[in-house]
Amino acid sequence: MSHHSQSIRWIRPVVFIASLLPLAWLIWQSLTIGLGANPVEKIQRYTGDWTLNFIFITLAISPLQRITGIVRLKEMRRMVGLYAFFYACLHFINYISIDQAFEWDAIIKDVAGHKRIVFGFISFIILSVLAATSANRIFQKLGAGYWNALHQLIYIAAIGSVVHFLLLVKIDIRWPLIYAGVLAVLLGYRIVFRAHKK
Repeated sequence: MSHHSQSIRWIRPVVFIASLLPLAWLIWQSLTIGLGANPVEKIQRYTGDWTLNFIFITLAISPLQRITGIVRLKEMRRMVGLYAFFYACLHFINYISIDQAFEWDAIIKDVAGHKRIVFGFISFIILSVLAATSANRIFQKLGAGYWNALHQLIYIAAIGSVVHFLLLVKIDIRWPLIYAGVLAVLLGYRIVFRAHKK
């Protein structure tokens, strides 16, 4: 076995464990009463932030792979993408269970009255579809062309998530704007790369 493939073997478990650290920190904070006066809101914001972070890490893997020449980096993309879905699930579950207490009438009113929730929900549905179709057998059934086209929807999920965040923040919009800027760079890189390939 080559040194390169051995290094990749080490990277996978490291990425897997590192991706669980935000959850471990959240559990630790909840056990030590470190979530402040409004823990539900803190959990909601925290899980939303990490959903965005993992979406953006997923989007950054292909450009990094092309720039660095480390082809095996793409093997991390599926795992990181599934972690984006995992934190999105925590975000969604916290909202419907703890925040809204499964009051479906109140949830429907909340969705109807706030555009940010509509954008967030659309992004969550897209991430759900991408997670459900991430298995190798689905890839083989769909074929590379259809599968790759479907998984371009992660850009729509990213845009929806950034808009969701932007509409949520009322005063200090620096972080949503930073995410929007990074997304613009990633989209711009992809457009230039595809144009160059043609």
